[in-house]
Amino acid sequence: MAVTFSDLHTESGLKTLEEFLSGKTYVSGDQLTKDDIKVYGFVSEKPGSSFPSAAKWYDIVSSHLAASFPGKAQGVKFAGQGAPAEAAPAKAAAAAAADDDDLDLFGDETEEDKKAAEEREAAKKTTKKKESGKSSVLLDVKPWDDETDMKKLEEAVRSIQMEGLLWGASKLVPVGYGIKKLQIMMTIVDDLVSVDSLIEEHLTVEPCNEYIQSCDIVAFNKI
Repeated sequence: MAVTFSDLHTESGLKTLEEFLSGKTYVSGDQLTKDDIKVYGFVSEKPGSSFPSAAKWYDIVSSHLAASFPGKAQGVKFAGQGAPAEAAPAKAAAAAAADDDDLDLFGDETEEDKKAAEEREAAKKTTKKKESGKSSVLLDVKPWDDETDMKKLEEAVRSIQMEGLLWGASKLVPVGYGIKKLQIMMTIVDDLVSVDSLIEEHLTVEPCNEYIQSCDIVAFNKI
């Protein structure tokens, strides 16, 4: 059910807020929400000792806002209102967002609210994906014979680009009969790159198989 606060710059308005906040830390639920910011914008200054619950709530919201606005405030006063007030940036934003001094909380969720919530969830999923584990892999890449152009072989290997794959240092290692193999390091994001698929679907098929006979995993270490 909606809750309405009126005239929060007056004693009677603060009394209503005090009664509502008795036994609570925040206006809505167990953490800071836009409801707290909206109400905070209409409280001209910290409530006095006659309103302990409201004063405690005011301090908590102020501490959250201080972390978001680290600059030193000089203090701002408003003429033509019931009492002068030091205005934090969030107070001005909250006041501008409200139509009048009657605050109707817990209203229906708007389309904008729903869209913002969906965007936050999508961002969380993307972040989680980016934070997935990584591995360092040492790969042996073998040519067809001693006549294979090893420079072009390495260019073919490094031409494979995909999300979550980063090629690293490489060197040529003799294997006998004048043949050398390419040893190359790569770093992969585990959830995005499969080494087996990289070998079977990219490195040992056209056009790379013009130079590459086979590939073997020499070392595979979690980072």
